[in-house]
Amino acid sequence: MDGAIITLIAANIAFVGTHFAMSHPLRAPLVKLLGAGGFQIAYSLVSFAALGWVYFAFIAAPPADLPGSGDIGWIIATALTWPAMVLLAGSFVGNPALPSPMAQAQALAEPKGVFRVTRHPMMWSFGLWAASHMVLLWSTRTMVTALAMGVLALVGARLQDTKKEQLMGDAWAQWERKTSYWPRWGKLLSVGAVPLIAGTALWLAGSWFHLWRAGIPAGVWKWLG
Repeated sequence: MDGAIITLIAANIAFVGTHFAMSHPLRAPLVKLLGAGGFQIAYSLVSFAALGWVYFAFIAAPPADLPGSGDIGWIIATALTWPAMVLLAGSFVGNPALPSPMAQAQALAEPKGVFRVTRHPMMWSFGLWAASHMVLLWSTRTMVTALAMGVLALVGARLQDTKKEQLMGDAWAQWERKTSYWPRWGKLLSVGAVPLIAGTALWLAGSWFHLWRAGIPAGVWKWLG
């Protein structure tokens, strides 16, 4: 195996592993040792350092060493990224998983918008984004990094449930009973106009940015450009 790919695998394991470790088993002892503020600083420094390693290892790896999945892959990837952007667009409002003084009240409220689909819309948006890149079979470096980010998002969502159960008790337990970890795709079109419109705008803008940043036409621009 190419040395650059081995380095990239190590970098992704470091990024995902340190994130899981510091978010869960090491969180309580580190907060006790460093204080809440110190822990946030340490968490951010470790995360940015590991992510920086992933970035530099990624650009050092071969850019296009797999055969690709052709137009079928691009169609699937384009279809996956639209619901990903809708979920992401709606995940910032009324989300009890985000740090907020309103989290307890949000967890006790009835699910609205994208939370009718899943209680982890942001995590699932990242998971779908990862899947959309893997289905293209474009390069080993993309497969490795997308797989790592998908695991971080979707396994992280499960671990977040456990952490929130401990931190929020019955409020989170009620939220779990009213919502689903696995997306209920039949409810996607009922999330409301704002997430649908904003998500579609993000979908179009993000795929256009892909062409500008990576030099590769993506999404609908692959056929309209």
